Parts: sequence; C-alpha cells; structure tokens
Amino acid sequence: MAKDKARYFTFLLYPESIPEDWEMKLESIGIPIAISPIHDKDLSNAEGQKYKKAHYHVIYVARNPVTVESVRLKIKRTLGEKSIAKVQVVVQSMENIYLYLTHESKDAIAKNKRIYDKRDIKLLNNFDIDRYITLDVEDKDDMLNDVCDLIDEHGLANIRELRRFVRISGAEYNLPSMKIINSVLRSHTGLIRLYFDAVYQERKYGRNDFDKETGELK
Repeated sequence: MAKDKARYFTFLLYPESIPEDWEMKLESIGIPIAISPIHDKDLSNAEGQKYKKAHYHVIYVARNPVTVESVRLKIKRTLGEKSIAKVQVVVQSMENIYLYLTHESKDAIAKNKRIYDKRDIKLLNNFDIDRYITLDVEDKDDMLNDVCDLIDEHGLANIRELRRFVRISGAEYNLPSMKIINSVLRSHTGLIRLYFDAVYQERKYGRNDFDKETGELK
C-alpha cells in the first residue's frame, strides 16, 4: 500500500491532538482541502448508548500522485506528530467521499448516521468538488435522461428555467451542480433544444395543463 500513489486522500483529525491554529497551518500547505463539520454526535454502537470520540474528516488533493506515507508525514510536520489518523487513498468516487463529510452519502444514510450541516464544511485553497467528479459514459447517459425527464415533467422551456430549477430543487432530485450538468449537456445541445422547443410550443399554442406562473405541469 505504501508504494501505491494517488492524488486523492482522506484522513481523520482529532481536536485534542491538533494546535489551535490548525486550519491556518493546513491552508499554508497550499493544497486543496475540504474539512467536515466536527463529528461529535457519531454513535459508537447500534443501541445509541455512547458517542465516538469527536473528529474531523478531511479530503486532501495532492498536486501530483504521492504515497499515503508522504501525506501522513506532511500533515505530521504541519500539525504535530500525533495529529493525523487513518490516512487512506480515496477509492470511491470523490462525490461520495465529499457527501460523507456530512453523512449525506448513500452508505451513511443507509446506516442511519447522524447528518451534519453542510454549511459547516470548510474549504481551503480553492477546493471545488466539481473539479474532482468524473463521470463515466453510463453516468452521463443517466444524467442526460434525468434532465430530459425533468424538462418534460416540469415544463422547463429554456436553459434559464433549468438553471433556476437546479438551484432551487436540485438537491431534492439528487442533481449535481449546474457546472457538471452543463458538461454533460454540452455535447447534446440538439436534443435538449428539442425538449425545450416542445415545451415552448405547448405553452404557445394553448396547452392548459400547466401552471402559467411556474411553467410546471398540473
């Protein structure tokens, strides 16, 4: 494992083992980092009788492929010898790991883990999860189908209405950011235009089973 190299890592930090200015010290490394809210309500057993020791989950994005030991040593030099625990290469999708920062990933939800407030996630050195999400062909096809279904079902007539829908209701439909959606739609503009045009034509020529104020189907 020590010889394997990667760019994406995750590890734990315990509050009692890091200095008071630990966030500033991490930022000084110059590496994109995402830090979870403090996990101080995680249960240590199924009966819910005891909490685990409070901790932070951290995502670390190296500039170039490096080893687990390299990351461990860098954090130790920055925060102290006993500061870091459970350094691992991210083998799942980065999106899933990011959602786990607040226990909103599918596996965490399935285990009924305590959900933390995503507003308490700290992002250092321009960490942007959209940069690290990669979609395979099947993922892109599924997302395209989902967007086409939403345009049809909610009567979205143009890209601005789609953007507003994603901003307001995207989380409800498990949609990623518009930045990622745009990357998928870019090579399917003809198809999306057909869907938008169909909605527009139905509005223009008197279809009456949609709400004229919201544009959604009744």
